[in-house]
Amino acid sequence: KIRRTRPKAAALWLAAISALWLALLVLSPDALWVAFPLYFLQLHLLPTRWGVPAVVVTAAAAITSFVVHRQEIAPGAFIGPLLGAAVAIATVLGYDALFRESERRRELIVELVATRAELAEAERTAGTLAERERLAREIHDTLAQGLSSIQLLLRAAERTLPEDAPAAAHVRAAREAAQANLAEARSFVRALTPPDLEHGSLAAALERLCARTTGPDLTVRFAVSGTPVELPTPYEVALLRTAQSALANTVRHAGAGRAEITLSFMDTSVALDVVDDGRGFDPSGAPVAERGDGGFGLPAMRSRAATLGGTLSVESAPGQGTALAVTLPVAAPAEERAA
Repeated sequence: KIRRTRPKAAALWLAAISALWLALLVLSPDALWVAFPLYFLQLHLLPTRWGVPAVVVTAAAAITSFVVHRQEIAPGAFIGPLLGAAVAIATVLGYDALFRESERRRELIVELVATRAELAEAERTAGTLAERERLAREIHDTLAQGLSSIQLLLRAAERTLPEDAPAAAHVRAAREAAQANLAEARSFVRALTPPDLEHGSLAAALERLCARTTGPDLTVRFAVSGTPVELPTPYEVALLRTAQSALANTVRHAGAGRAEITLSFMDTSVALDVVDDGRGFDPSGAPVAERGDGGFGLPAMRSRAATLGGTLSVESAPGQGTALAVTLPVAAPAEERAA
């Protein structure tokens, strides 16, 4: 403890002990037996780069004192101090190695506990977001579509009825109720939209995704091609989730230095391209289900695109990077349909 908190005081104290021991050596050769505990003090209080030379010097002093006092050279005078020095050095260095290994294991355990907590939180968040998306799709594809059809049918019925027909008022009230409930259903869909889409457009969400995606020596860029148009919420959710999954795979598996995301708006479709210069893989040998990445593997992305009438294509080869493209059909503008 004194070595870590007050190294100068430790060095001075050791110097005083060593000086006292040298004085004892001058007086009597029997003081060489004190060298053994002195070895441990030197190795404990001094850094290794100074402790080992200090032990060697102490052993040499002990041997010299014995030879000077006894006026004879005996094997035990050399073997005893040198063997004691070797045992002390081996013991202290072995203890230090065990201590460092124990510290590394303790830090690893702390990291594992923290990582497990983060993974549990991430899984809970992913489950919540997945359920919100499912509810949004269900409301959009069932209730909202049904209410929209009811509203259109009631509007058509209202136009065919005479102005003074007794049922006209009831049909108008039913249409207005369907319209109000359709607005409520759409507000539910917006409320269940992923948080990244709540604060701007899909392009802005993708740009933020690229900015916060990090990896070893990885640079992610984003670009928009064509004239942006408003997309249905399920389209935006599908494209955003596909981009998140593709970038996650790039960071974890590709070892890429550069990745690019391009959102392209065309006349009858919208496309999302994710390209990286990583190690690539064989698409034909990809696993059928990638459960380790939270369920957003290639099969999940392909299923999500197919649900919206789109396609997913993957081009890759070992050592040649990966290019992933999702294409979703977009209805033509109203004026083109009218023409």
